[in-house]
Amino acid sequence: MSATTALHLAAEIGGPPQYDARHYVELARLAERGALDFVTLGDSFARPGLDALAVLSRVAPATRRIGLVPTVTTTHTEPFHVSSAVATLDWVSRGRAGWNAEVSTTEAEARLFGRRSAAPAAELWREAGETADVSARLWDSWEDGAEIRDVATGRFIDRDKLHHVDFEGATFTVRGPAIVPRPPQGHPVTVIDGTGGPSQEAAARHADVVLVRATAPEQAAGIRADVRRRAAAYGRHPDSLRVLVALTVDLGDAETAPEPGLDSGPPLAAGGSYYRGGPVDLAELIARWHRAGAVDGFHLTPITPERDLERIVNGTVALLQHRSLFRTFYPGGTLREHLGLARPANRYALAGGRA
Repeated sequence: MSATTALHLAAEIGGPPQYDARHYVELARLAERGALDFVTLGDSFARPGLDALAVLSRVAPATRRIGLVPTVTTTHTEPFHVSSAVATLDWVSRGRAGWNAEVSTTEAEARLFGRRSAAPAAELWREAGETADVSARLWDSWEDGAEIRDVATGRFIDRDKLHHVDFEGATFTVRGPAIVPRPPQGHPVTVIDGTGGPSQEAAARHADVVLVRATAPEQAAGIRADVRRRAAAYGRHPDSLRVLVALTVDLGDAETAPEPGLDSGPPLAAGGSYYRGGPVDLAELIARWHRAGAVDGFHLTPITPERDLERIVNGTVALLQHRSLFRTFYPGGTLREHLGLARPANRYALAGGRA
């Protein structure tokens, strides 16, 4: 990776549960002032709190450029509904949506639904990969321009531009087409944590952004190279994905205690991917790893969102911008444009209407 390759930065805005949407709006706006690529909002069936995708749908009209990426659990949920919800977020945000695919592995979470028992992680990640696959097919099931809206003739849709996906997976089948027109980005951005284990193959095959965990730039570079190699083995161009190091950050003073209730917030990055120090040193770390070609960027999880995100934006990001290492404005309007990713072609249009 060339040292001139664009640096990408994202941040988590979750933490202890909040029930006032203004909390998330303010954090997203703060991240937007720093021109971050996107914010994530963690979610799971194992914790109390608002639904992440619904919250970011509320944040969307209160922001203009920042990408919005909720965690969406594919276990115990219907792929058709997942696809529709993420496509809806892309529409209401005017092309700024993504989704962070996750799975639910515990029996306690399975009992919340009562439809199936807990399953091994490998099986669930295969299902998550199939959900990502069928979602992309459903997003393509409406070609661009399928909506006519011709009042004079009474034609709303060009039926020749709607397609059945006829997908059969291990645990579900989906006929299609979608009920939501093709999203502004074509495909909203898919994010998967692919450090290792069962999620690795799903990330290499389906993710646009892969989150990894590493404690040294050499380790990160090795993981990035492996992710790109796996993606190429699936027929993907390695430059069609971005690899970001997931780093939990604590920018408080040594004597400052974490925010109360943190155990209800997002999990700390595993494997030692934890930074504690000041904003300046964090900027140095980011710049050093990126210059070394180890990563495409960082996904930062503030241990105390209100305090640490402000220090990330006004300290770390401001310093990187001052050194011309990170942009000061958004050159485009969609999340794909922020990430330097092309809008995918529609597979059915390319195939002349055949899947």
